[in-house]
Amino acid sequence: MPGCARHESVCRRCDAPLPFDFTMAFQPLVDLEHGEIYGYEALVRGSDGGSAFSVLSRVDDDNLYRFDQACRVKALELAHRLGNQGLLSINFLPNAVYEPEACIQATLVTAERLGWPVDRLCFEIIETEHVRDRRHLQNIVDTYRDMGMTVALDDFGSGHANLDLLVDITPDLLKIDRRLVDGVDRAPRQQILIDQIVNLAEKLDIALVAEGVETLEEARWLYGRGITRQQGYWYARPETERLPQCQPAQLALVRGQH
Repeated sequence: MPGCARHESVCRRCDAPLPFDFTMAFQPLVDLEHGEIYGYEALVRGSDGGSAFSVLSRVDDDNLYRFDQACRVKALELAHRLGNQGLLSINFLPNAVYEPEACIQATLVTAERLGWPVDRLCFEIIETEHVRDRRHLQNIVDTYRDMGMTVALDDFGSGHANLDLLVDITPDLLKIDRRLVDGVDRAPRQQILIDQIVNLAEKLDIALVAEGVETLEEARWLYGRGITRQQGYWYARPETERLPQCQPAQLALVRGQH
């Protein structure tokens, strides 16, 4: 693997098995403008049906890199097996990526083996509050984008991904945090904040996705503000090792069609 010579202590552990097993759940990403599911986000779950926390609580500094690599491969293999024909969105931990070109190799090899086009891969940056080297993070973003992949900044507006991060980082997508989305149809202060995010995204040429949409009223309010890409329980809950669907009637209701 490229870069291993400079990181021998890490790379000696690259192929070692994890001390725990896990699987993936999938949640649909909805495009209201075109009335369709355009992809799925892969979410880690315990192989015994346990929560994401039951898995993530076992990740430490010693197995962080192996876990990040294994998540990418597992998500790709399952999405391919289940027949996902759209985008696959995968969370990644910036601190697990010591050298972008080296750390993406296992993903690229898996994608090639499965015949999965790299332009159907989106990586969501999570836990940005722990990243102190913004230049390194931008290098990751640039590398992935140069390879044809999409990069999203997750939980935008949560405090973990604040405005100042956009001084240094240039993602393709901002995923609006669920705390801003929750009850937004009846929360004027949240509405003001989301309106400003919409304006900001337009000026920076960054697309938006609203996550955590749980009610028709929230979905309609967001749609009315031009946020046509959404995700949340209103459309479908994540399902382990399945690609859940949402009904066309749900999408029509949001758009005011009957």
